[in-house]
Amino acid sequence: MGTTVIRGGLVITAADETNADILIESGRITALAARDSEVARSWAESADRVIDAAGKYVIPGGVDAHTHMELPFGGTFASDTFETGTRAAAWGGTTTIVDFAVQSVGESLRSGLDAWHAKADGQCAVDYAFHMILSDVNEDTLKEMDGLVDEGVTSFKLFMAYPGVFYSDDGQILRAMQRSAGNGGLIMMHAENGIAIDVLVEQALAAGRTDPRYHGEVRHALLEAEATHRAIQLARVAGAPLYVVHVSAMEAVAELSQARDMGLPVFGETCPQYLFLSTDNLAEPDFEGAKYVCSTPLRPEEHQAYLWRGLRTNDLQVVSTDHCPFCFKGQKELGLGDFSKIPNGLPGVENRMDLLHQAVVDGHISRRRWIEIACATPARMFGLYPRKGTIAPGADADIVIYDPGATQVMSAETHHMNVDYSAYEGRTVSGRVQTVLSRGEVVVDDRSYAGRAGHGRFIARETCQYLG
Repeated sequence: MGTTVIRGGLVITAADETNADILIESGRITALAARDSEVARSWAESADRVIDAAGKYVIPGGVDAHTHMELPFGGTFASDTFETGTRAAAWGGTTTIVDFAVQSVGESLRSGLDAWHAKADGQCAVDYAFHMILSDVNEDTLKEMDGLVDEGVTSFKLFMAYPGVFYSDDGQILRAMQRSAGNGGLIMMHAENGIAIDVLVEQALAAGRTDPRYHGEVRHALLEAEATHRAIQLARVAGAPLYVVHVSAMEAVAELSQARDMGLPVFGETCPQYLFLSTDNLAEPDFEGAKYVCSTPLRPEEHQAYLWRGLRTNDLQVVSTDHCPFCFKGQKELGLGDFSKIPNGLPGVENRMDLLHQAVVDGHISRRRWIEIACATPARMFGLYPRKGTIAPGADADIVIYDPGATQVMSAETHHMNVDYSAYEGRTVSGRVQTVLSRGEVVVDDRSYAGRAGHGRFIARETCQYLG
């Protein structure tokens, strides 16, 4: 592979901003040196490749800890494959994804994990890892959890939503939490009261309320908050840590804040769609609102301020995408006349780093907090740090050259996700990925794609690094 030097940029990590040059050898970061120092000049003279980052940010590759490539849902499949989805991730400055392997009811965890390995193996442009969705908690699958932790699948997702599909009752959730308390795994929770939501769905449809906007109304914010509270209490009983995914409601943030004020090992994630979109999008006419159907749902705009504050105060620690794209034509349209049949999910794996940089420009977060919530903390949370999520000697050379002075207009015409619409169509943002390295290999070269399917490797993860 030879040696690569990145010179002239502002290196930004969660901890520091430094004017430094970076030496890369054999796919890893070997050293950093002060810009224009004698040692840095000597590197550049002997390197096989020199990348000029003058005037640019040099940041760790993004870690998106919540994606769903090829996910079966509602009689169809997420439209991004591991090949198209990881290529789009690279274009957006994300160099590691953690996707969700799914256990089918009546099947083993092993068969679900093997199926996802088969989907991803040889297909990915960037590195990847897996969480495990538990759809059927029983004595056999509880025992299997221990073995998965040993092989680097160290987090398990449970659902309080979707009765008849992914749903687990409180007893099953408690048993899984007790098991994770013993084996070091981290329970991830989709916190919505699915039993109550189904009642409201039935009542809405019976009353003729079938448009996409009612998806948001029946998935009431209080039912997210109630489930979040219940999950926290179950985790306390089990003596287990808890990570609540895709937090969207101010009332749910309040539950997390209260738990963290008590010193509990409770963590929260939100997503760009909750920070930048709202129920106004769900209410768009002519069924356009279907493009924005996801769960948890988009909330009224006033919730956004509470999410931003949670990110600043560290009551929310991570921004992931919950990337789960379905095309408007032929997939979202399955719910014409019945919002409950609209496949739940939004595209976003390509947009996250840029939207969060816009949040820096807008004053919501600092540059270092941008890197913390998008790179370093997800890597630590899911046992990938310091191999991923930082720029330091010994880390994988997953590096993004980012141009803060560029502007771009987000559009389905120009994005690389395999979906026929953009959730952010027409939005102008400041900043753009210029060059991306994954383990020292150039994947995006000055806005040209240079990656390949099969470069990305499966990463066996350690346990959560916020516990110990």
